[in-house]
Amino acid sequence: MDLSVLNQYFTQYGAIVVFVIVLLEYMNLPGFPAGVIMPLAGIWASNGGISFFTAILLSVLAGLTGSLILYFVGRIGGNLLLDKYLVRHPKQKAVFDKAMEKVHKGGYIGLLIAKLIPMLRTVISIPAGVIKMDLGGYILFSTVGILLWNLFFVGAGYLFGETVFQYFA
Repeated sequence: MDLSVLNQYFTQYGAIVVFVIVLLEYMNLPGFPAGVIMPLAGIWASNGGISFFTAILLSVLAGLTGSLILYFVGRIGGNLLLDKYLVRHPKQKAVFDKAMEKVHKGGYIGLLIAKLIPMLRTVISIPAGVIKMDLGGYILFSTVGILLWNLFFVGAGYLFGETVFQYFA
């Protein structure tokens, strides 16, 4: 799927596309990376297809929903599920080890920082669930990190528009 197809989905299905694609991205599922999805949402907003506030709100809600799903996977499945996953995907072990270190040593601030680091930002939710991080604190610090990350990318698309984005895409 190329960028024109994604833009066609935005036009055809509306704002729900932003939510669904960002949700899947925050659940660490294969697809478009945030560096593509969110600037396109910003471009779409700058062209009047959606308001900037709506693009940010939908992307944050989708990001938090995806993060909470992974948090509960970690909380309910615990180490057993994580161990099985890492046996099947051994290359991910280093990323998960770093994520576990962030939540063990850094607590909520470690979680917030991890939400701003590519690759760690999506998988950090599973270790946070595994260690049974307090849900209220998890939601608060995740939301701040997700908002900052999404604001940067959606804002870049909104401010710099199609010309600059196409240059880097």
